[in-house]
Amino acid sequence: MEGAAEKKALFLQRTLRSGQRVRYDGSIVILGDVNPGAEVVASGDIIILGALRGVAHAGATGDPTALVAALQLHATQLRIASCIGRRPDGDKASGSPEIARVQDGIVIVNPYLLGA
Repeated sequence: MEGAAEKKALFLQRTLRSGQRVRYDGSIVILGDVNPGAEVVASGDIIILGALRGVAHAGATGDPTALVAALQLHATQLRIASCIGRRPDGDKASGSPEIARVQDGIVIVNPYLLGA
């Protein structure tokens, strides 16, 4: 596409363990899990083809249109731009893929529906 900005993405094929941190100026795609105590920070989107049990911060430079998607979304903390969210205590993840976006200044998590 002519005139479209080139988008960068970091592709990782590994699991992030407690204490590990990945930061990237662009989007991040992880084939693996993000365990509790691990952190992923991206200026763009974060896509995890595995379980997200740690911290994810998409749109870290202030982009509220960024998103976080995971096959299992159990984040200890979820940030998109300046909005922070987490599941209420006792609330269980659906077990199916989910996607988090900012809507009216609040992080909203919905099931990922193919083609939606």
